[in-house]
Amino acid sequence: MPAETINLIVTQDFNITTTMAFVDPFRVANYINGAPLYRWTFLSEQGGHLRSSNGAMLQTAPMQSISAPADYTIVSASWTPEAHVSAMMKAHLRAAKSKQQIIGALDTGAFILAHCGVLEGYQATVHYEHIDAFQELFPNITVSEALWVMDRDRITCCGGMAAAEFAMRLIEQTHGTALVNAIAKYLFSQNLRDAGSSQSPERLEPVGKTVPDSLRKAIKIMEQNLETPLPIAAVAQGANISQRQMDRLFAHYVGRSPVQYYSDIRLDRARGLVTQTTMPLTEIAYASGFSSQVHFSRTYKARFGLPPQKDRINGRIPFEFRAWPMHPRNG
Repeated sequence: MPAETINLIVTQDFNITTTMAFVDPFRVANYINGAPLYRWTFLSEQGGHLRSSNGAMLQTAPMQSISAPADYTIVSASWTPEAHVSAMMKAHLRAAKSKQQIIGALDTGAFILAHCGVLEGYQATVHYEHIDAFQELFPNITVSEALWVMDRDRITCCGGMAAAEFAMRLIEQTHGTALVNAIAKYLFSQNLRDAGSSQSPERLEPVGKTVPDSLRKAIKIMEQNLETPLPIAAVAQGANISQRQMDRLFAHYVGRSPVQYYSDIRLDRARGLVTQTTMPLTEIAYASGFSSQVHFSRTYKARFGLPPQKDRINGRIPFEFRAWPMHPRNG
């Protein structure tokens, strides 16, 4: 059987951890097999060294230098994916579609696939930070909160370390479980998750600490009522705890009050829409539970350090300066 080929297109400021996590299982498959099962080429529009989001550089070949069809064409992107929807990118992806290649994406690469018209009629996933923006931009594409989605000849992954598991599941489809078990052992991946696994598991925190069910329920109620926020007393009632008990749980596990947390997750949703869509700011304010544009702008600036109008122009700042639920407040 000839080696399967992968064209991996990376964009400026791509996530190198995600990209390398995806590639390495294929390298290990070749190593364990003793002969190449997979070959891959890193591509970018112009070729040459491309900077990742953490500053590391990757040598790439120009997209136009590849004429032979590949088995897989995968786009790996991070910040501002829409900035990379060029005529060349559209032509390359549509050519891959016409040749019936498997087309996929890592992290925010699904935005590029959608903009280029190769995701219509498919289900896809993106990093949870960008799910709201993806839904707003592409209402006709079904977005999933799963770690990865394999829908016929379209495959997408939310990114991060899940990209390694995603790659192993692709290998499993062609070469079986025995090889994947060997790869997982080699990479010390002890628990390979199944398709459909959520990006945000209900119970386990990354450090192994389990948040009480009542607190999780309160947070879920808040997340389900962002556009029309509920009174805090109603959230406590829905979680079957007293408001005083909920205050204590938030203080202990989250480090902020329920009111602060509720405001933060509404603002975090708003920021995704501000920086990743062209929705009018007034609509974003209402969609995030703010009845006053002035109050929204003032609260937004207090959380992120700049008003939404300026964030839309100068936004997409590196992740370490962005806030997200249960992260410390900036500044």
